[in-house]
Amino acid sequence: MTALRGQVRYRFRADDHDVNVVIEGEADWVAGKVEELGLVGVGWTMPAGSAPQPSPPRTADKTPAAEAPSPDEPTLPLDMGPTPDPSRIPVVRRPIGQLNVAERLEATGLQGPSRPDAIGLMDVLEDMDPPHPVQSVTSVDPMAEAWLRELLEVVVRDHGMSGLSTEDIEEIASSKLGGREGTTLEVWLESLFAAGKLVKIHGGDDTGWGPSPKWLAGRI
Repeated sequence: MTALRGQVRYRFRADDHDVNVVIEGEADWVAGKVEELGLVGVGWTMPAGSAPQPSPPRTADKTPAAEAPSPDEPTLPLDMGPTPDPSRIPVVRRPIGQLNVAERLEATGLQGPSRPDAIGLMDVLEDMDPPHPVQSVTSVDPMAEAWLRELLEVVVRDHGMSGLSTEDIEEIASSKLGGREGTTLEVWLESLFAAGKLVKIHGGDDTGWGPSPKWLAGRI
């Protein structure tokens, strides 16, 4: 790979730890900072974009007043890129309902969602070390909320599901959630939904609950 020269920008982001690193400057200086911070091998470096250059001033004797640009007119970048060519966009047509999502996932080496077994999820929770209580001023039961987050993280990341129904949560983790059952559990889940920590999934005869990305990452 050809080494970059001139002004470059290095970026590294890790959502799990809320880390966002941006370093911009001369290529050699940026490379030194990346090595100094121990970030070699992660993130990416690219040429820094050129800022739009201001237009040269116009004099009254060369530019008629009628042709002077309006002060409210936005300044466009000098390089707008190539003109779009719609003919180069591939057209894919298929009869409605003929896309086999499971087959396409398998062809690309991906696995589709699998419904987790309630007993299996109970065993997973029993084998876990107790999580750290949630650090949030809006939490009414930090330990129960931490266990719920662990459960939904397994469901989303290991099984590809978007959430669990109220009944499933009660069956799998009631003992970990302060013994909450029935209406008490549903009211508590509604409070987490109102706080932006859960998303509500409507469908079938029951309501489902999934984790919001920020809550799952521990940022709310």
